[in-house]
Amino acid sequence: MSRPIDDVLKIYYMILAVIGVPANLLAIVILSRRKCGLSTCTTRYLVAMALADFTVIMISAVLWYISFYYFPGTFLDIAPVCSLKTVLASATTDCSVWFTVAFSFDRFVAICCQKLKMKYCTGKTAALVLTVTCILLCLRNIPYYFTFEPLMIIDNVPWLCTVKPSYYSDPGWVGFDWFDRILTPFLPFTLILLINALTVQHILVTSRVRKGLRGQSNGKNPRDTEMESRRKSVILLFTISGSFIVLWSVYVIEFLYSKIKGTSPEDYTLSEFIFQQIGWMLLNLNCGINTFIYGLTQSKFREQIENTLRYPVTAIIQLMKKYSS
Repeated sequence: MSRPIDDVLKIYYMILAVIGVPANLLAIVILSRRKCGLSTCTTRYLVAMALADFTVIMISAVLWYISFYYFPGTFLDIAPVCSLKTVLASATTDCSVWFTVAFSFDRFVAICCQKLKMKYCTGKTAALVLTVTCILLCLRNIPYYFTFEPLMIIDNVPWLCTVKPSYYSDPGWVGFDWFDRILTPFLPFTLILLINALTVQHILVTSRVRKGLRGQSNGKNPRDTEMESRRKSVILLFTISGSFIVLWSVYVIEFLYSKIKGTSPEDYTLSEFIFQQIGWMLLNLNCGINTFIYGLTQSKFREQIENTLRYPVTAIIQLMKKYSS
């Protein structure tokens, strides 16, 4: 008999996949067409984030939960494949998080560091930063593969995978676990909060200075197009980074709870297990909502969505008119 939490997970990850996969694909297509009025470097960061989010949903939601609950006993449940799925899920999640950090830093430079902006905020730099970040994060997740062992062996075939008990007691693996959690998400948490704080401080100071200068020169308060452009960029930045902080908070609390209490996840009670799963559900949700954030904060992105969704209908109508005439 399945537990109520299993029924919730089955429905939740199916909905996440049904909505998140096409939403991220739509975002990738629209952003790649570069008709949203965004700079080349911003577009590359957002495309990379959407691609990483799409990969996370495909691996975590589709290959992990949906295959486990709806198609049990397939080759995806063989222990080596199970371990590989876990490593890939971790690596793509790291990429999603650190691409958000890289995007936040890029916007910080663009808004606050005018001298550095011309050299750093370019498409070439963005491509280099994203490539190096992805390679390093994939390499650092390789040791994670060796932390698993088969959950059961049936007819000499190892099935499913679980973390080795030594992972929670061996000093080397304990240190790796701390490094893993510090790298994602503690350090990104700190960096994003720091970057946003510095960005806000710079904008407030600049806004006061510009208002004073414009008031002295014109005697009134005309429309400041530069500040409006910055405001839109900041809204996008803060919405993306803010949703990351909120949706990863439960995961962080659960990790701190397990370390303070000295309990490994393998020994969790049902309520602790549910809290852990909520943390995973929310961090995976973070990978499915960025497309909606773009739509809420960027009017040109909404226009491109409407045009993209309207195109098949228009094409069918034109085709019908052509054959009926």
